[in-house]
This record gives sequence, C-alpha cells and structure tokens, in this order.
Amino acid sequence: MKSDLTKLQRILDYQFSDLQLLKEAVMHRSFASENYLKFDNQRLEFLGDSVMQIILTEFVFKRYPEYAEGMLTKIRSAMADQSSFARLARMISLGEFIMLGKGEIECGGSDRDSTLSDAFESVVGAIFLDSNLEKTREIVMRLVNEAYPDPVALLSTNNPKGALQEYSQHHFGKSPHYTTLSITGEDHDPVFTVQVELGDIVLAVSSAGKRKIAESAAAKEALELITAGKIEGLKEKDHS
Repeated sequence: MKSDLTKLQRILDYQFSDLQLLKEAVMHRSFASENYLKFDNQRLEFLGDSVMQIILTEFVFKRYPEYAEGMLTKIRSAMADQSSFARLARMISLGEFIMLGKGEIECGGSDRDSTLSDAFESVVGAIFLDSNLEKTREIVMRLVNEAYPDPVALLSTNNPKGALQEYSQHHFGKSPHYTTLSITGEDHDPVFTVQVELGDIVLAVSSAGKRKIAESAAAKEALELITAGKIEGLKEKDHS
C-alpha cells in the first residue's frame, strides 16, 4: 500500500503530510465492510464534491464572463457529472489504487464510472484537508484543462443541436441551419444525409437512419470542430 500511495502522490505531483487522508480516500466501503474497518471514503467524497463545485463554479465564472447564469450552470453541470469525474480519475490511473471488497473486484468495480467518480471526489477532499483550496485548485485545474480544453463542447453530449444553437447565437450572432442533402436506401430502411451550415459556411455533414439523428450527429461534430478551431471563415460577433 505504501508504495502504491507513493506512486499515486507522484502522479498527482502532491506529497501528503497526513498519509492517512489518502488511505481513507482510496478506501471503498466494500473493502471497509469486509475488513471491519471504521472508515471509508464516503465522508471525504462528500467534502470533495463541495470543493469541486467551488473550483468549477469559479472556473466557469471567470472563463466565460459573457455567459448568463443558465449557460454557466449547464457548463458546470457537464464538467461535474459522473462520467466527467471518472475521466479525470482515469487520467491519474486512480482505479489501480482503490481498495475494493472481493465482490466489487470480481464485478470490475475499479473501472466503473460511479466508483471512479466517487474516489476522485474523495481524493480531492483529502488534498483539500491536507493543504488548502489554492493547492487543491491547482491540482484539479491541471487535470481539467488537459481533459477539457473547451468545456462548452461537453454540452454536445446530451443535446447537440441545442448546444450548437446557443454557442452559435452567442459567438456568431446567428443560428445554424440544417439541410437534407439526400435520402437514399430502401423505403423501409432510408439513410438521411444532413448538412449543417452557419450562414454560407458548411460546418459538418452526417448520415443516419433518421433525420433527427443525422442532424444531432452533424451538430455534435460541428461544435467539436468549431471549438477546436478547425473551421475557417467564422467571425466572432462583437460583444462590446
């Protein structure tokens, strides 16, 4: 365990003063129960969740001064959901260090999103208690900035068309338009090819068995390309 925690601290680029906090952070309740231990990582998870909310709220508030509360809330929620935290956990190989009960190990618990997300929050809570908010923010944001260079792109996961609409209206002052280029295949099994444009600029083209699915796929690809700076000719509107 000691060598494992040394490795985890090296990955985090943070040395704990109180190593017991880190031990508790990686202690899943199933392991604690099987070994009759009085502590697990649930209390630290509770704390870490609140710390992450503070860090991410401050981040989106400063990163997007032009956005209203509703949009800021959507971005923060996308960054703070289970899959997002699980991704951050995988970046530090956290699954290797979580102490699980035998049943959880057999079920592949070390790579389950819920387990990883909870453990990540626990580690954040442990770092916060061992140091301070400033140091915790530094460690968290190093991971966040690497994982999500443009967090707005996360919005495309749940509602691609809505996300592209909001992003386009805000940044370019216009709404995207969808054109069905072709309908091929058999009558009972059609394939719709859809193009999404912004003004006279083609953003993306996608095909699917249903028009709405093709539009959503095109919107998702378009938003990813826009936020990655891969579409030429788009001019930001003046926010002054």
